[in-house]
Amino acid sequence: MSETYNIGLGNNDSEIRKKANSDFVSFWDEQAKNLFWFSPWKKTLDWQPPFARWFVEGTINASYNALDVHQDDKADKPAILWEGENGESRIITYHDMFIQVQKFSNVLKSLGVKKGDRVTIYLPMVPELPIAMLACARIGAIHTVVFSGFSATSIKDRIDDSKSKVVITADGGYRRGKVVKLKEVVDEAIKDFDFVDHIIVLERTKNKISMTLKDKFWNDLMKDASDSCDAEKLDSNHPLYILYTSGTTGKPKGVLHGTGGYLTHLYSTFKWAFDIKDSDVFFCTADIGWVTGHSYVVYAPLLHGATEIMYEGAPDYPDVSRMWDILQKYKVTIFYTTPTALRMFMKFGDDIPNSFDLSSLRLLGTVGEPINPEVWKWYFKIIGKEKCPIIDTWWQTETGGMLISPLPGLETIPLKPGSGTYPIPGVNITVVDENGIDVSPNTKGYLVIKNPWPGMLLTLWNDDEKYKNVYWSKYENHYYSGDYALKDEDGYLWLLGRADDVLKVAGHRIGTAELESSIVSNIHVAESAVCGIPDDLKGEVIIAFVVLKQGVTKSSDDLQKELSDKIRNDIGAIATPKQIYFVSKLPKTRSGKIMRRLLKAIANNEKIGDVSTLEDVTAVTEVQSVFDEIQKSIKENSK
Repeated sequence: MSETYNIGLGNNDSEIRKKANSDFVSFWDEQAKNLFWFSPWKKTLDWQPPFARWFVEGTINASYNALDVHQDDKADKPAILWEGENGESRIITYHDMFIQVQKFSNVLKSLGVKKGDRVTIYLPMVPELPIAMLACARIGAIHTVVFSGFSATSIKDRIDDSKSKVVITADGGYRRGKVVKLKEVVDEAIKDFDFVDHIIVLERTKNKISMTLKDKFWNDLMKDASDSCDAEKLDSNHPLYILYTSGTTGKPKGVLHGTGGYLTHLYSTFKWAFDIKDSDVFFCTADIGWVTGHSYVVYAPLLHGATEIMYEGAPDYPDVSRMWDILQKYKVTIFYTTPTALRMFMKFGDDIPNSFDLSSLRLLGTVGEPINPEVWKWYFKIIGKEKCPIIDTWWQTETGGMLISPLPGLETIPLKPGSGTYPIPGVNITVVDENGIDVSPNTKGYLVIKNPWPGMLLTLWNDDEKYKNVYWSKYENHYYSGDYALKDEDGYLWLLGRADDVLKVAGHRIGTAELESSIVSNIHVAESAVCGIPDDLKGEVIIAFVVLKQGVTKSSDDLQKELSDKIRNDIGAIATPKQIYFVSKLPKTRSGKIMRRLLKAIANNEKIGDVSTLEDVTAVTEVQSVFDEIQKSIKENSK
């Protein structure tokens, strides 16, 4: 963990951390002044654990801060450079957005949507998605965006829980050259709901759909809508959106975010982490259906009047060079993506990214999961050409914005591959044991947050009790993240995966992230996923699924031994997998996350369950067949 890279952007503001450390409430009070407020707040923080209200009685509007404030000096500047999967492109300026959002705000009003009403948005990655979100924000409606890869059942649960009176969808979207029939999914989801008054349908693919009296086309509604709509003056703690977390069990939790605190958090972190300049072209690859898309595709870039790329399709379609082509075409300066995507790109070798001009890049970032040191170094060397700092960011749907990250826009510090470095200013994060006592350096424990922060969730929608139980019951007045971490001797934080992604082998707790990182550090490996299966003797034994890089000629037996030896060396003999399976792909969601529950289900001969969010269902079939084949071989050899 001692390997460091001294790379930054020359910023060194030590005063901000000093101010934050001395009084975090006054510190965030100062940061909030970067936004436009209709009326000032009377109290910076009302903390009634575990409920926090920031900037009490201040009035603000997210849409006004994203659009209205830029009309004098950035009206003609591109807000969104949109690239469709099928090669289409659009440029939407800040003035275009301003007009479209006001028109759509009036559309929603004409359909009876009022302040506090919920609106479900189920759209592909097209500019109309942020337009719909900002229109909701403008009139004080609460938007709830549902990822366009979710099934009818998933949407039904979310619409039912939020009691949305309007659903916004499209006739379809494009994914890997095929049309995803979104309107059909919505029709199935709402067929039993009488509280949904209207369905607004965007014509994206022009495929045939059925229309009822509830259904109205986006363009028809927009045609005669007025292009003037004043932004509502909303209380700082007025809910901005509900975003449902797709847990592995039980119904999804509706994470509720407010307005003033959330925007303050985003404005600050975007500036500190990305060192944003007026000339930057920012590209975050996240789907807006997830929190990264809400925070760092929609709200944060627009608050800063930035120009950003919005891409509709899969990162490797129509071929594996698509991302690098976009970076070159638009001269992207800041690139923010997932370790999973990077591991996939690594698999295809260095020649592909090396054949593109990526010299415009000045900063790289990762989000969504801990990044393996090997992947970090590849990203730094091959994509960034050793001149771009890498921000490895940790945060959650619940936290609203990043909480741990290097901050090149604020300071230059040595970077350690695989570490998120320090908490952001104004947030007290530590690592504790089962009893809530701080652990010594280099000791694994639970990541907790000791003080409220502006971007934190208000509560869970209609479920204050669950909010208390899930996040605040393990340690009194400390937010429990559910993640394992350790702090090294320099105070750097290392995320070690979910505490529920933990295997217990012969009484020893082993985190899946540690195992996967060890496996991926082998030069032949592109990516891996591990899970546990029950064992009479050890409680659980480990099995690993491994994807090799292209062109590997080593035998499976040799590779198995090599990987097992590496794990024993890195973690200990107790962590040696019982079995290593080599597959060509892993089952992933369309947002790029490996679906470990599917691997676990396969390994335990359980029902696989809903696979509607999968990027490629054939991955499940392949993993299953490989598993069955090897299991059969093991049984035959043991006779």
